[in-house]
Amino acid sequence: MQIQDLPYSDPGVPDTRSGPRFLWWLFRNQLSGQLRSLAWGLLHFASVASLPFCVGVAVQAAVDRSGSRLALAGGLMALACVGNAVGDTFLHRAAVTNWITAAARVQQLLARKAATLGSALTRRVAAGEVVAVSTGDVEKIGWFVEALSRFTAAAVTIVLVCVGLLLHQPALGAVVAVGLPVLAIAVLPLLPHATRRADVQREKAGRATELASDTVAGLRVLRGIGGEELFLERYRRASQEVRHAAVRSARMWSLIAAVQVLLPGLLLITVVWYGVHLAREGRITVGELVTVYSSVMLLTYPIRHFEEIAMAYSFSRPSARRAARVLSLERATDTGGSRAAEAPAGDLYDPATGLLAPAGRLTAVVCGDPDAAGRLAERLGGHAAEPDTSVLLGGVPLDELPLDSARRAVLVQDKDPVLLSGTLRELLDVPASGAVGPHEALEAAQCADVLAAVVQGSSAAEDPMDAWLTERGRSLSGGQRQRLALARSLVTDPEVLVLDEPTSAVDSHTEARVAEGVRALRKGRTTVVFTSSPLLLDRADRVVFLHGGTVAAVGGHRELVRAEPRYRAVVTRETEEEAPAAGAPRGDREPGEVPLERDVVPREDGVPHRLEEIEETA
Repeated sequence: MQIQDLPYSDPGVPDTRSGPRFLWWLFRNQLSGQLRSLAWGLLHFASVASLPFCVGVAVQAAVDRSGSRLALAGGLMALACVGNAVGDTFLHRAAVTNWITAAARVQQLLARKAATLGSALTRRVAAGEVVAVSTGDVEKIGWFVEALSRFTAAAVTIVLVCVGLLLHQPALGAVVAVGLPVLAIAVLPLLPHATRRADVQREKAGRATELASDTVAGLRVLRGIGGEELFLERYRRASQEVRHAAVRSARMWSLIAAVQVLLPGLLLITVVWYGVHLAREGRITVGELVTVYSSVMLLTYPIRHFEEIAMAYSFSRPSARRAARVLSLERATDTGGSRAAEAPAGDLYDPATGLLAPAGRLTAVVCGDPDAAGRLAERLGGHAAEPDTSVLLGGVPLDELPLDSARRAVLVQDKDPVLLSGTLRELLDVPASGAVGPHEALEAAQCADVLAAVVQGSSAAEDPMDAWLTERGRSLSGGQRQRLALARSLVTDPEVLVLDEPTSAVDSHTEARVAEGVRALRKGRTTVVFTSSPLLLDRADRVVFLHGGTVAAVGGHRELVRAEPRYRAVVTRETEEEAPAAGAPRGDREPGEVPLERDVVPREDGVPHRLEEIEETA
């Protein structure tokens, strides 16, 4: 795989049983690239290791006053320099290719997992951890994968040089053959301590990243309640903990680096002392002594790769463990699907709660527990929390459909939808049936003021569709972001559209118009709205009230307000003390009749009396 061939058509199925197994799986899937890197690494290190032999031949030729051998030594040295340059160049190229392709494979796997799990991902793994895995951890994993072949080339070169020295000069070669393995393994006792400190550093950095991510996401709310300083202090403490952990980790790695400098120096001193002794006795020539000395001096370069691979593994192992943990998460339902790709049509039914949404109608769902409503919305979208609890569409379990078919059939708009940065045209450029255009969807979602706001914030755009949206739509209000997200869902025009509190941040006047727009645009399509807003409930064809995790009542909004006290308490925010007063008879009502116009009955302009009173009080 070359960089220009990215992305992978299929990144494969990773081995997520553990971090080391995941790293080994990545290595095996890049075997051809690793072999190329190994070949160029051997050429590079062999060329470096041959230089001492050339120098030794040249020195001995000068001592013997042999011009032919001196010329031969010069030619061999030139050849070694060319091999060194070519090997180093292509080794670097192959190593960078391996690093980038490994990182790209991991990122594709993470993206595929996020697409498969949807919003369930951030409930099973903290958002900050997902961010840490997809950024810094990916780089560290790629570092280890590409460093492995370079380390192998360095290790093979060291073995070959030791064998060569033993054959060329057994006396000094034996000293080098014993000393080099000692240099290589001398840092092993320090590695567990360095690894533990690196793990602590990564853990603290992950928590700090998670805290920063959550703080930025809730910055608007924090400013509203004056909590900026509190969270700033928390992040400051977390940041200092990361700094202290990084310093402790760096101290251990600096000790390892010092050992890697000290021991080769001691080996060089030993070789020179013993070599001079042998030369005085006439057992070796001056050229042989220079050859052995130069070999030991240059071998400190490949030995450095032992330290690098240890550092790469120490940093990549916790990163690989986190990546494997995220990639091991599975959707409770069958992502492959056991039925044909044709999406069924018909009623939407949830056997766990008894919720039935008839085909082609607008069904409103009232649930007093927002978390339970969110879980049900996910289940309606085919993300069952447990096996054998799949929602049925037209009598067909959604988990028996291929994932893409299930998502084409049912679209769930989250309670907190995300708007990516880009133009408005790009935002609305989503897979769609083609039956609903962007302008129709924007009109139904009452986005006229949103268009004016984005045009004002992007002065260079003449067409509102070319106006630029900032990341997550931060320049817009909460209600404006909700309506843009609603317009995006309406453009998609799925067979079944599930909306979770789509107007919770919208004022009552706009909410009434949004309700009418959605009802008109989705006519003949199945729409499920999770809401407790009387304005939306009054315009639904069917209202389902959930209590205790099951359907407690079904009917029209006004009918349920009269007949179901628990429903009335959720919709009107009625307390137990207010309930008797609300149900007290008045002269112009029958005994027990609820004063609907006070709480839930919209006037001709679509605004309920009580909401107007709340707004005026505010």
